[in-house]
Amino acid sequence: MSEFWLISAPGDQENLQALERMNTVTSKSNLSYNTKFSIPDFKVGTLDSLVGLSDELGKLDTFAESLIKKMAQSVVEVMEDAKGKVPENLLANGGLKEKMKYLKIDLPSFVTHFEWDMAKYPAKQPLVSVVDTLAKQLAQIETDLKSRTAAYNTLKTNLENLEKKSMGNLFTRTLSDIVSKEDFVLGSEYLITLLVIVPKPSYAQWQKTYESLSDMVVPRSTKLIAEDNEGGLFTVTLFRKVIEDFKTKARENKFTVREFYYDEKEIKREREEMSRLLSDKKQQYGPLLRWLKVNFSEAFIAWIHIKALRVFVESVLRYGLPVNFQAVLLQPHKKSSTKRLREVLNSVFRHLDQVAAASILDASVEIPGLQLNNQDYFPYVYFHIDLSLLD
Repeated sequence: MSEFWLISAPGDQENLQALERMNTVTSKSNLSYNTKFSIPDFKVGTLDSLVGLSDELGKLDTFAESLIKKMAQSVVEVMEDAKGKVPENLLANGGLKEKMKYLKIDLPSFVTHFEWDMAKYPAKQPLVSVVDTLAKQLAQIETDLKSRTAAYNTLKTNLENLEKKSMGNLFTRTLSDIVSKEDFVLGSEYLITLLVIVPKPSYAQWQKTYESLSDMVVPRSTKLIAEDNEGGLFTVTLFRKVIEDFKTKARENKFTVREFYYDEKEIKREREEMSRLLSDKKQQYGPLLRWLKVNFSEAFIAWIHIKALRVFVESVLRYGLPVNFQAVLLQPHKKSSTKRLREVLNSVFRHLDQVAAASILDASVEIPGLQLNNQDYFPYVYFHIDLSLLD
């Protein structure tokens, strides 16, 4: 599963034993894979400041998760025909462990091997400064994401609009890519070449009758130049002054004259525009994908650091000072076992908050000072990490 539960309990002897009981039960019952989650000691400041920081971190957590989901979706959209390779492009830097330092690793591995990046987010700084650094980093990534994807998407849309003109049937698609100069009488004061769509069952009728549909039709001037599933596109040359009469007679025989006049400059302009857009898209593809990969990793790493900060702040608010708690990362083995896993945790840590533990079963009980719904509250600190970013 790509789901993790990040929890914490006080670090005293009684609760460390409770954590051991949790590990034993979850292991024997094959409920989850558990590992310690290391969080450094931060400068705490006042409890009042932590309350405000808790709210800010909650918003930043939501923003970060939304941002990495947008970035993952952008990778999907950019890769188009290679969507099967998207997961291998959504990786994180290997972190601080020496053997993983220069590797890109999958997201679950990064979470389970998480170490705080002291160089980027110094723990000696006040907590508010660390949070501010993370917020500014994510805001800049979002700004760059918007501008880079907007430029690429505009290019992609323009290209798709041109490509759509080449799709569809002979009645609607552009004809500039299937006709040539040689198909037309050009530069004549008196003669003009028209393009007529003829249903496939009527080919023989067309050949027999087109010369007599109107006066002044040039004999043997028709030629089939394109076909689709329903019909064919024929040329016919006639005198300009009988165009309207010819169109009327053609309609009566279920032949359709396409309004198309050969303009070499316009056709050349369309083809050059298509070539330019294809070239521009190809040139932008590589740099954009590289930027997405690098900055997805940065945003994801920042998000997990935010989760760590949330555990720290909530643990101090919940368990008090001095700072003494143990964070543990649980990875449920399967969706069907999460209910049982929750029951085990609630049972093991029930002693931490008897009122809160009882309220899990009795939603009518209010917990003073608690901002969350009772249904979201547990006797232990708990945060959810969902790596299903493309769902």
